[in-house]
Amino acid sequence: MEGARGSDSGQGIAGGMIPGSGAPAFTLENLENTAIPILIAAPHGGRAYPARIADAMRNPAIAQLRLEDRHVDRLALEVARQTGAASLIAHAPRAMLDLNRAPDDMDWSMVADAPADRPAHSSANRRARSGLGLVPRRVSGVGEIWRTDLTSAEVAERIALIHEPYHRALARALDAIRRTWGVALLIDLHSMPPLAASHPGQRPTEFVIGDRFGASCEDGVAGRALQFLGSSDRGVAHNRPYAGGYVLDRHGRPGLGINALQLEVCRTLYLDARLAGTSPRLPGVARLIAELVRTLADEIVPDRRDYGLPLAAE
Repeated sequence: MEGARGSDSGQGIAGGMIPGSGAPAFTLENLENTAIPILIAAPHGGRAYPARIADAMRNPAIAQLRLEDRHVDRLALEVARQTGAASLIAHAPRAMLDLNRAPDDMDWSMVADAPADRPAHSSANRRARSGLGLVPRRVSGVGEIWRTDLTSAEVAERIALIHEPYHRALARALDAIRRTWGVALLIDLHSMPPLAASHPGQRPTEFVIGDRFGASCEDGVAGRALQFLGSSDRGVAHNRPYAGGYVLDRHGRPGLGINALQLEVCRTLYLDARLAGTSPRLPGVARLIAELVRTLADEIVPDRRDYGLPLAAE
């Protein structure tokens, strides 16, 4: 696979590179042996911070905690292990580059030598101006993240070494699954801060299923996910407040047999009281999501027994 930095049958394929450390930007595992036509991705779980990145942050500990989908990579890997799904896990931190943003979704006012044809304010970077663009600038409860401006060379390097290899790997993995099974499903796994209940006495939302309002996934798949979580007595919402982002826009092609869902999981379900470390509840949440994944596999390939592959990981 282009961009890979080596492979191992036990550890998967490492790809891309984190500038400043030389470490791989992501790892793709179990693609050739996937037992179901599903890829579980965790683009916001990366915690491999080069020293120069941490040093450039005004308040690294709190900024990292607020930016990361803390330990969602561990949740994704456990779900993949239980189901036999393939996994794509980002190691590059969101602080360096947000894999769920388009390459032009950049607040160019934070770049010292921004090109003249890259206006700081345009219709392409409305989200970036709120602080959470391709390279995050500010975050709630923290304010400005960085001590100094970036250079255009740094932005280009991060796109070339992190963003482009990750999305090439994701596209090729989904295409490989579709060629094998006739259909593929991406579950883009994220975590979210606690959401308040909409009405008194109502269960707070614990999961949000996003499908770009039907554009990234067949209706039946999203509907089955909502039905499963609702029947499991979980607070679940559809597309609100999170409908998905660039990953779903770029890779969801239901008309071509490639479906993409974003699954947001409330951090209180699997993290400790500080929302910093994992809690003993993580295995139970992983089992619930694994059952959801198996249910969705049955939804998109009802006769998968005919493929001669196991229905679940051994």
